[in-house]
Amino acid sequence: MSHGRLVRQLNLALFSVRRLCRARFWEGRPPQGPRDLAMDNGPQPCPQAQETIVTEGTARIAFPSANEVFYNPVQEFNRDLTCAVITEFARLQLRAKGIQIKVPGEKDLQKVVVDLSEPEEGKAELKDGEDSAPDGQPRTAVVGEICEGGLRVLEGLAASGLRSIRFAREVPGLHCVVANDASARAVELIRRNVQLNNVAHLVQPSQADARMLMYQHQRVAERFDVIDLDPYGSPAAFLDAAVQAVSEGGLLCVTCTDMAVLAGNSGETCYSKYGAMALKSRACHEMALRIVLHSLDLRANCYQRYVVPLLSISADFYIRVFVRIFTGQAKVKASASKQALVFQCVGCGAFHLQRLGKATGAAGGRVKFSAACGPPVSPECEHCGQKYQLGGPLWAEPIHDLEFVSRVLEAVSANPGRFHTSERIQGVLSVVSEELPDVPLYYTLDQLSSTIHCSTPSLLQLRSALLHAGFRVSLSHACKNAVKTDAPATALWDIMRCWEKGCPVKRERLSETSPAWRILSLEPKLQANFTVREDANPSSRQRGLKRFQANPEANWGPRPRARPGGKAAGEAMEQKRRLCQNKRKELAEDPAQRAARLKTFPCKRFKEGTCSRGDQCCYSHSPPDPEAAADATPQDCPETPNHDPPGPGAAMGLGVS
Repeated sequence: MSHGRLVRQLNLALFSVRRLCRARFWEGRPPQGPRDLAMDNGPQPCPQAQETIVTEGTARIAFPSANEVFYNPVQEFNRDLTCAVITEFARLQLRAKGIQIKVPGEKDLQKVVVDLSEPEEGKAELKDGEDSAPDGQPRTAVVGEICEGGLRVLEGLAASGLRSIRFAREVPGLHCVVANDASARAVELIRRNVQLNNVAHLVQPSQADARMLMYQHQRVAERFDVIDLDPYGSPAAFLDAAVQAVSEGGLLCVTCTDMAVLAGNSGETCYSKYGAMALKSRACHEMALRIVLHSLDLRANCYQRYVVPLLSISADFYIRVFVRIFTGQAKVKASASKQALVFQCVGCGAFHLQRLGKATGAAGGRVKFSAACGPPVSPECEHCGQKYQLGGPLWAEPIHDLEFVSRVLEAVSANPGRFHTSERIQGVLSVVSEELPDVPLYYTLDQLSSTIHCSTPSLLQLRSALLHAGFRVSLSHACKNAVKTDAPATALWDIMRCWEKGCPVKRERLSETSPAWRILSLEPKLQANFTVREDANPSSRQRGLKRFQANPEANWGPRPRARPGGKAAGEAMEQKRRLCQNKRKELAEDPAQRAARLKTFPCKRFKEGTCSRGDQCCYSHSPPDPEAAADATPQDCPETPNHDPPGPGAAMGLGVS
């Protein structure tokens, strides 16, 4: 056995023993009180085991400096938005029980609550119960107090417990909050943070596998009113249990951070996790939202349940969906007609949707369900002659409930001091409220112009042309250059042909088989008018709202996965993040360092006896080491027109990339 292999095996054995000892130490350690919040690892004399107090919202969290429990400050917007959504959901649900909620900083105004649930029976029950209260007067639920008959909340993957503690301290009308995590280290930290924030009467720490915990609460009387899932990566493993553990009309909040899979980089992996093929597209972020909604509805249909989306957000490096879960066999039958396949052209990017099912009216007010007819396209694209890619199935119905979104937006705007990210919440929800609800996916401004190699019109000019032609158009919160319209691809390319006539593209530079040549070879049937209209500029754009957030911090993005032993999140981690930024770009190198590095490679021409540069060669002419020769690759000596001594730039190795 070689020396290197022996050392690696010994290191692995020592690492396993150290993890086992640490696990036994934490299992046998007695619980700590509030006075022990200064140090994380207690008696362990490790200087890197100190804790940091993190303040977010009204919560204060003792967070370990080592990466033993996951925390990402960039997702504060996610947590703020979740608190706002659950607050309005609580107002909606508790109104039927004669309970009013009181939010700190909110004016005491009597709000009119409209139930957004799907079943008509549910609406009738809500209206009947609105005026009924036990003592004739509505009760008031405030934050930080147990509300009898309030919402039961589960955070399946709580980590440090920050989200659960914020629920307890910022959302009124809660009966209890279960903060669960499978890690013993995380659950211990949750207990300490619960004591630190004085919410032990509301937050119940739990150590269990999130799936088993939700499967144990499938009975109707034991279900949760709100379930929040924010895993590291994909939530696919938890969705089956989650749709069964939510109460009737309850709220399910899901975060997905595996955007590389959902955005089309690995379609087969997306299918294995979510049951749909993702395509590389400019509309990949909205497609990711619709794939997750399809996956949720598909899993709920197995148990005669279905989903009703309230809000679906694509932000930063993740997506977040808020859906309600209902039960009803008749509604489940309509689920097939809510899903669609996507035919996307690989040349010009034009897309067409094909519904999986068809719902038609029958005699007596009944609805008849059948298979849809298709496909909606020919084998080759009618615009550029290229092939189509097939993606999906995905959710083809609206991904937002605009009435519920307007309620959340109104509440956040009336109380802007409640959240640190209130400006961004207002901007994002304003764009969401302006989106066309019945138009799936979108094009982008740069996509249309780059396809035919022409200059790019302004956003207002293109929107005005579509409005003059009689079509609807809107922005999308998922992309700042999005053009979401009900205009067919034929009308869009006619508008772009008209725009190209003002700044013609040189046809001799185009290949006759390229999409640009085939699109521009036809004359437009629609004469576009690019005069800017007043209604072409949306309200959110006119008011200058913070619709698309700038980078929140340096080297931001997904954080490394939490590990049992932890890893110091100090200068070493910051250095690693800096190195990972722009890692595919060639960095500037000092000439002396480059010359020294090139001298480590043997000269191939010297080995053949044809190198005439002698000592001036940038590569090594020393006899090759037998062991190093196996790893090093001989390099060609750079071409030079003469043998004069090189100048200062000769050490850079001309001709070497």
